[in-house]
Amino acid sequence: MPTIEFQGKQIEVDEDGYLMNLDDWTKDLAKQLADADNCTLDPAHWEVIDFLRDYYQQYQIAPMIKILVKEIKKKMGPDKGNTKYLYQLFPDGPAKQACRYAGLPKPTGCV
Repeated sequence: MPTIEFQGKQIEVDEDGYLMNLDDWTKDLAKQLADADNCTLDPAHWEVIDFLRDYYQQYQIAPMIKILVKEIKKKMGPDKGNTKYLYQLFPDGPAKQACRYAGLPKPTGCV
């Protein structure tokens, strides 16, 4: 099982870098994951990450991009609930990259 080092301990991840134990997640770990991708998390990123964590807590599933866009549009409006905006924040794929930073499993339907 692959691991990453975080604050002196080994955190188990899957082959795509998603946390195996969702309880290992912290905001500092999210920052470390983003730093490894040369991404600095700003308030706009955190808004999406927090949304995803709330969504997962409610539905026990990480949403694929189509659902993510639809749900963010409902909650945050059309300026943020569109693929262009989300890809600007998470260029490697809003659903999968943001879910990885949020400590969630890989979204269904993502390759």
